Amino acid sequence: MTAITPIPVPAALAEPTVRVGRSWIALIFSANLGLWMAFFTPIQILLPQQIEAIDAANKETMLAWVFGFGALAAVLANPIAGALSDRTCVRIAGRELGRRHIWTAGGAIAGAAALVLLAQQHTIVGVALAWVAAQIFLNAMLASLTAGVPDRVPVNQRAAVAGWVGIPQALGLVVGAVLVTAVVTGNANGYLAIAVALLVLALPFALRTADDPLPREHRAPLRTRDLLVGLWVSPRKYPDFAWAWGTRFLVQLGNALGTLYLLFFLKDKVHYPNPEDGLLVLILLYTAGMMATAVVSGKLSDRSGRRKVFVIWSGVIMAVAALLLAVWPTWNTALVAALLLGAGYGVYLAVDAALITQVLPVATDRAKDLGVINIANSAPQVLGPAMSAPIVVYLGGYPTLYAVTAAVTLLGSALVVRIRSVP
Repeated sequence: MTAITPIPVPAALAEPTVRVGRSWIALIFSANLGLWMAFFTPIQILLPQQIEAIDAANKETMLAWVFGFGALAAVLANPIAGALSDRTCVRIAGRELGRRHIWTAGGAIAGAAALVLLAQQHTIVGVALAWVAAQIFLNAMLASLTAGVPDRVPVNQRAAVAGWVGIPQALGLVVGAVLVTAVVTGNANGYLAIAVALLVLALPFALRTADDPLPREHRAPLRTRDLLVGLWVSPRKYPDFAWAWGTRFLVQLGNALGTLYLLFFLKDKVHYPNPEDGLLVLILLYTAGMMATAVVSGKLSDRSGRRKVFVIWSGVIMAVAALLLAVWPTWNTALVAALLLGAGYGVYLAVDAALITQVLPVATDRAKDLGVINIANSAPQVLGPAMSAPIVVYLGGYPTLYAVTAAVTLLGSALVVRIRSVP
């Protein structure tokens, strides 16, 4: 009987075993910094300012609509781009290119162009359409960058690396806020500066790091129906993946509820004399708390092999921060809450990101499955505005909003106990 020789698993699909070095971590850190500057600086500063200048009387409602449409675009774009990335085989001048970096570079370039377009808008409809375009391209970039961790980083290094990758989510807003408030002046110039920063920070990762090509014989068929059907990951077949998705969704919903109206909270409830400067101070404290815990907690989690206990305690800390804002809406309380929220979120981002990579169904669909997880990041940006606006306007205002934030966050972190395959 002739033995059947198994087809070797290509490097693009193999489980990584070699630890990544400092230069790789530094470059993916930089790419994520540019990406999150492009995401969060408009959300927290530029879009609220732009919308208030267009329609000050209805700023809360208009902001919610713009954020909602943008988040809806993100919900669809991220997993679809991830699925396309999983199937990407490109040959240029006889050389096979990797399946990730082309999406990272393309998303950065197109996303920067969308931000330049956004800077020129003077109507709510124009702002909404340009922001939708930015969300589509930036989420295509996010899908490929997110897949870089399970593609290249071994399990026993993932939480520490995820800590470094997670820090730009807060640091990007700090650097972006400084850039658009202290370095350049004017809303339109702020968008242009963020677009340039995105390109400068993101492109080196795509140009200078390895990206394994996917052999064509391992590429799944690219049919529209299969692509869309593949976005469904059966909770019955993969229950741990489903619980990880639910945990991420609820915690991110709490984050969306708590941060959407932060600028207006400082202006209308705390009555801080210069709310834009106050928001920058809170962001700095949030970032300090996050940076203090993200990498350290990631290393502790990698060393112990435990994930769930870190996720649970991170939710408790974030819930306490939200309750402080609900009960004592003062400037001093906001300072303490920002530091606590950053510390809790730093632990959560590092450890939960590593946990999720350990419950992905199959290696061939890493970017797509992480794109499905990213729906849990983006969908709350749709639901959050829909919930926040009526709570603030009709159902008790900011105290109720932050009480709901605490409850949702605590519930989300507690659900991690339902995951069985990861300690």
